[in-house]
Amino acid sequence: MSADRIGSNSLPLTQDFLAQMLGTRRSSVTVAAGMLQKAGLIAHSRGDVKIIDRPLLEEAACECYRIMRRQTKKWRADAVKLLCGSAHSYVAYRD
Repeated sequence: MSADRIGSNSLPLTQDFLAQMLGTRRSSVTVAAGMLQKAGLIAHSRGDVKIIDRPLLEEAACECYRIMRRQTKKWRADAVKLLCGSAHSYVAYRD
C-alpha cells in the first residue's frame, strides 16, 4: 500500500520501521523480506525495498490488500463526489 501512495516501486523503508508499522520484531521482517526476495518479488537493502514483480507480489498477498485497495478507491470516489459533485471530475484519480 505504501507503493500505491507514493507512486513508486522503490520504498525508502528500513526493516526496523516496517517492524514498528506491523507490530512485530525486526527479525520477523528480515525473515519475511528474505523469503520475498528469494522468490523474486522484492529486492531489499538497508533502508530500501524495491518491488520487482508487482503482479506476483499482489498474488502472494492475502485478500487484505485487495480489500483495502477496493475500499480506498471507494473512499476516494465518495470524497470526490462530496467535494466536486462527480467522481469523473477528479483527473488525478489513481488505482
